[in-house]
Amino acid sequence: MLTFVYDSRHPTAFMPYKSLRHCLTDLERNGHLLRLSKELDPDLVIPEIHRRVFQADGPAVLYEKVKGSPFPAVSNLFGTLERSQFIFRDTLERVQGIIELKADPPAFLRTAAANPGRLFDVAKAGLTSLPKKVRTGPVLANETTIDQLPKIKCWPNDGGPFVLLPQVYTEDPLDPGILKSNLGMYRIQLAGNDYRPNKEIGLHYQIRRDIGIHHTNAIEKGEPLRVSIFVGGPPAHTFAAVMPLPEGLPEVAFAGALAGRRYRYALAEEILTPDTGRRTPHASVVSTDADFVITGTVTPGQTKPEGPFGDHLGYYSLAHDFPVLQVEHVYHRKDAVWPFTVVGRPPQEDTAFGHLIHEITGPMVPVSLPGVKEINAVDAAGVHPILLAIGSERYVPYQERQPQEILTIANAILGFGACSLAKYLIIAAGEDDPGLDTHDISRFLQHVLERVDWTRDLHFQTRTTIDTLDYSGTGLNEGSKVVIAAAGNKKWDLAREVPSDLPLPNGFKKPTVALPGILVLEAPRFTDATTASEHLAQLCATLESETTQATSKALAGFPLLLLVDDSVFTSRTLNNLLWTTFTRSNPSHDIHGLHSFTEHKHWGCRGSLIIDARLKPHHAPPLLEDPTVTAQVDQLGAPGGPLNGVI
Repeated sequence: MLTFVYDSRHPTAFMPYKSLRHCLTDLERNGHLLRLSKELDPDLVIPEIHRRVFQADGPAVLYEKVKGSPFPAVSNLFGTLERSQFIFRDTLERVQGIIELKADPPAFLRTAAANPGRLFDVAKAGLTSLPKKVRTGPVLANETTIDQLPKIKCWPNDGGPFVLLPQVYTEDPLDPGILKSNLGMYRIQLAGNDYRPNKEIGLHYQIRRDIGIHHTNAIEKGEPLRVSIFVGGPPAHTFAAVMPLPEGLPEVAFAGALAGRRYRYALAEEILTPDTGRRTPHASVVSTDADFVITGTVTPGQTKPEGPFGDHLGYYSLAHDFPVLQVEHVYHRKDAVWPFTVVGRPPQEDTAFGHLIHEITGPMVPVSLPGVKEINAVDAAGVHPILLAIGSERYVPYQERQPQEILTIANAILGFGACSLAKYLIIAAGEDDPGLDTHDISRFLQHVLERVDWTRDLHFQTRTTIDTLDYSGTGLNEGSKVVIAAAGNKKWDLAREVPSDLPLPNGFKKPTVALPGILVLEAPRFTDATTASEHLAQLCATLESETTQATSKALAGFPLLLLVDDSVFTSRTLNNLLWTTFTRSNPSHDIHGLHSFTEHKHWGCRGSLIIDARLKPHHAPPLLEDPTVTAQVDQLGAPGGPLNGVI
């Protein structure tokens, strides 16, 4: 049954959430929660419900009966920015103040001097950021086993059930302590593959994660890495695990400040054997307000295949060897609820995470990266494949602008935290258009294409690291990057219609205009590199032909050509364009151009740039729903069904 209780005239006053249940009660009282009392299957069905409710901008969903588990589950807590702001309605501004203070103390104090009340709020938030050690807590009331947890399997070819909102806690073996800890959201596979049931689970962390440093130091010491996985608890704890924070600000401190309540933790073995009175090398840190805590160790050198898993790029990340957690305990509170989300082709619920992160940290980007006005990690393309940025171009103000300072800034961006995983960085000079906005993606791309000079504005890193989940490169974690930097006067008059006199070789068809200046061509299927090179050579020879001026004239308004498998799909929406182009191309291998040249190791082209965004044989397969499951969920949304009027 659908249950809404909402009275907008009397919204509930905010009180710091002590538990996930506390939050759910608040959401239900204010019309943000849907209860489903029917028993539902966590294998594909519950995730499909979540996706459909999210797509409809629906409420959080509490699944009261999960098949095969005694525990209820909840999803879509952060499904809209409005709901996230509601959950953190009393603490967001305070936390933003802490971030500002940490990033630039003098600047913060100057603004706070004019607003003493803000200084008081930040001081209050600072007090709640101090973790509080306790002797016991609700999560230690009961124990269960891995096979009793809700077995959420999101996509048909997933390797098994996964923890989908984990908070993975580790400390550096060389420098332990909770204020130097790491709390991250890494992938946890609960069963399947070669994992011993109830004894082993998979721990997948990607390149450039702090847990990797802790694991490295444990291996150097020749000892297991102790790991605790927290699930649930106050929503601030979940959000803290994905929050990019300034160095020196631990996630547990941020979690306390955002929750408006100090982060409570205990040492599990001290609870079990309180006579020790001190921390032992084998003590596991537990978040006592969590709904579930899994504790265990990672043995040096031990890995097993983990995956496949439908991931946030919209494809399966395939099975690879990753560390294995030897499970010791699975604790849970008596009223435990299992929170989860579903990842897949954006937008998904984690899109709201991105919006909230930007709201909190956006104003601090210019402080952390001087000269940078704003950055947008494009969610529609899976975040890491493409960054859009606006920088300052002030090096030579007495000459016509060209990319100089923004190239320096581009290097800084690619060395800044998770930005280092970007494949494409497109940066423009803010002085060319003070109203430019990286979140108005269509306008931003047109601005760049009008000004780009392909003979000078492409800058490659040909053998480097890319996102672990991106299979467009040459191997796991391996690929290339390109910086496209545009500044100065307009150079292209962008075309908006398909040229009527465009010559194309056999196999190339259905030209469409995705955006002004971007021509999309449906190309022959990419079967192997040799055949693809032959096809590309035929296309370039045809379009570079000097026997007629018609070709040159036809392409004069198209600085960018895209080769795709389905030109109609790619051009249908901006999100389709971004997803296809930047998740299916590796800059060093898939960027080509008309009238290309190499001069002193610099590659460029004097005509249109070509990006080959076809699926290649080494790419991971895209995610597709099971039509049988889709039909089941359709029935739940039919008249009389529990989701009628929601999806």
